[in-house]
Amino acid sequence: MTDNVDPETRRRTMAAVKSWNTVPELRLRKALHARGLRYRLHVKGLAGKPDLVFTKHRAVLFVHGCYWHGHDCGACRIPQTNTEYWVGKIARNVGRDKHSMESLSASGWRTAVVWECALRGPRKQPLEDISDVVFKWLRGDGHFLEIGGVIKSAAGESLGK
Repeated sequence: MTDNVDPETRRRTMAAVKSWNTVPELRLRKALHARGLRYRLHVKGLAGKPDLVFTKHRAVLFVHGCYWHGHDCGACRIPQTNTEYWVGKIARNVGRDKHSMESLSASGWRTAVVWECALRGPRKQPLEDISDVVFKWLRGDGHFLEIGGVIKSAAGESLGK
């Protein structure tokens, strides 16, 4: 299947894709700030440049886009054009994410991932629930938290809906 737009339009479209300050990230940041949590943004000295860094709690949080980071929520499809490139690109992103998480863990940082599907779309969860779980996780001693269609701990047990 061929692309339905010319190369210049495709280039502009792809260049407009943001990696920082996305709508899901901004919504979550606002909710966490309203709960009294303070954080640093996109710290370059840490592996993976986490979206939020809670230095007081020695914890980091990533807000991952489901498509770009290979989430298996079913909301994202690989394009039919240049499929080989996109499969490789997403696989590299997933590998880089895994390496970043391992590096952060080895350095003593606790990590959390909030997937885009939890913040918008048909599997969206109430923002208050997500911020509540993150708040409790930060105050607790859990090492890893993942929030997608279901909220999970490192052991894989469901913590939410």
